[in-house]
Amino acid sequence: MPLAPTAPHPASAGVSNLSGMAALTHLGVIRVAGQDAAAFLQGQLTQDVMSLGVSEARLAAFCNAKGRMQASFVVFRRGDDELLLLCHRDILAATLKRLSMFVLRAKARLTDATDNFRLYGLVGVAIELIAGGAGNAWAKAEFGSANMVFLPAAAGHGRALWCAPVTEPAPAAPPLDLGIWQWLAVRSGIAMISQPIVEAFVPQMLNYESVGGVNFKKGCYPGQEIVARSQFRGTLKRRAYVAHTDGAAAIGQEVFQAGDLDQPCGLVAACAANPEGGVDLIVSMQTSAAATGAGPLTLGSAGGAVVSLLPLPYALLEDI
Repeated sequence: MPLAPTAPHPASAGVSNLSGMAALTHLGVIRVAGQDAAAFLQGQLTQDVMSLGVSEARLAAFCNAKGRMQASFVVFRRGDDELLLLCHRDILAATLKRLSMFVLRAKARLTDATDNFRLYGLVGVAIELIAGGAGNAWAKAEFGSANMVFLPAAAGHGRALWCAPVTEPAPAAPPLDLGIWQWLAVRSGIAMISQPIVEAFVPQMLNYESVGGVNFKKGCYPGQEIVARSQFRGTLKRRAYVAHTDGAAAIGQEVFQAGDLDQPCGLVAACAANPEGGVDLIVSMQTSAAATGAGPLTLGSAGGAVVSLLPLPYALLEDI
């Protein structure tokens, strides 16, 4: 269902000073446990899981043989033989089934552990109330049986994930609307795979190589050759961009450019209502269409709502 543009959210008066805790009901948890848990994931994900320490988390993708992303995760260890993968709930069952096909003789057991954990998103001062201060992006802190993963800041706001067993009391923090959390996720410029965009992109089309989601020095994984070729042979012609529109938007919606009204130049990978009005987007599209002077971009059709590009909150790898 398209996300309609909104009037200013009641919280928009404090949009420069957002703080609180949102229940992340759109996310789920896959638990990978066993002696070979890390080694198994090492052969499946774009990330170097074997080197993952207990005080860090990482972004990772699970690709098909053609290098197209079937899922993306925030992955971290809960112990030597247990790792958790956080992903969108709407792809969890299919992803779990697909990953389980490759276990074979590995001593690793994959389960849907969503009902065993509480997931919250923390923003602003709420992080300080619980952790005493913000940490570096992708660092992980432990509070008893709970884990806090510090995420890249978005729109000037610190963000963190809180994951704890359901027996652990929820952290004490003021409530935050889930829509605000999702808006900040969009403004971070990091799109997570959800059902409408399964197998739509190779990781670089969502800038995963620039936000730490791909390790080019690790061993093989499904689609590894294609992902590497895209990076080192200059064949990548699509990137992810943060954008804004005053029209209705939906994940998987096409974007058009004035120079070519017959073929879409991009696809919406994530969207959320901007608390000050309209809808913010992450759009994966042709770099030529995003170039200065290429002509206006429109949503859904040549006559759709105008899409305006916003600055990316990070540098692309080719610019570093």
